[in-house]
Amino acid sequence: MNPEDMNAAFAQAYNSGDIDNLLALYEPGGILINLTGNKDEGLEPIRKTLEELLRFKGTMVSKNIYCITFENIALLRAHFILETVGEDGSPLQIQGHTSEIVRKQLDESWQYIVDHPFGADLLKETERAAPLHFDDQPNLQSR
Repeated sequence: MNPEDMNAAFAQAYNSGDIDNLLALYEPGGILINLTGNKDEGLEPIRKTLEELLRFKGTMVSKNIYCITFENIALLRAHFILETVGEDGSPLQIQGHTSEIVRKQLDESWQYIVDHPFGADLLKETERAAPLHFDDQPNLQSR
């Protein structure tokens, strides 16, 4: 598997409905940012968050947007769509843009060391912010 295959592998593991398939994608000391924005560190906290995700019982697709590899690590960004049904029975779609770091393992597989399911969505907030100008900041000098 190549690092850019991780996003599709996550969707496939999710669609299997098997928590062990999802957990196999994470290093034992990995980090997952949960829906509250807090950091789950290690497999047991990650398991709890992923079990909550599996309760949606939907179908996920995840497409890699980019993969930047450096030696045995890679930075990923993906777009995912989770199709499910809301509590009222109506169709529900959850989507977002991820930020992840994966590391190559001794067996040549890749595992998440950092997984932020909505990490790239935060860019929307910064795009609305006023642009930074060097002359506005006393500690910054333009070159």
